[in-house]
Amino acid sequence: MHVTRMADYGVRLMVELAIRPAGTRATASELARASGASFAFAGKILQRLVNARLLTSRAGHDGGFELERPAADISMLDIVTALEGPLCMNDCLPGGTGCSRQPWCPAHDVWANAQGAVAHVLASERLDRLAAAAGYNRARLKAIVPMTPAAAHEAPRSA
Repeated sequence: MHVTRMADYGVRLMVELAIRPAGTRATASELARASGASFAFAGKILQRLVNARLLTSRAGHDGGFELERPAADISMLDIVTALEGPLCMNDCLPGGTGCSRQPWCPAHDVWANAQGAVAHVLASERLDRLAAAAGYNRARLKAIVPMTPAAAHEAPRSA
């Protein structure tokens, strides 16, 4: 199983919004820059997150994106499935195309358990905890390595 770039950047974008005070909006340009994504790719991800009702967007001078609900109510699983669809580690599992070998396949239960474990881990990790960890890590990094403008641009921005 491989986490796609879309899921990875989606988590980054959501963490960037969760770090900000509640009700604060950020533009697609600000979020793209902070996450390291191109503007076009960030825009595509942000629209999917809006469609999944994880974000709201507002147009205009004070427009931008903000979390639809509190960060504590959003899991990594919510973000990943909003961008990638249901978790599916193998065709024989829910969300897969099906497999005629499933009824007797000795590996089916292993795949099902693995998928369940991944889903459990992603569902138990909340956006507020990721944002807190990102804030702590950034503060620690700044204390260790004083940020020059060039270093700040290259420093990791989020999860």
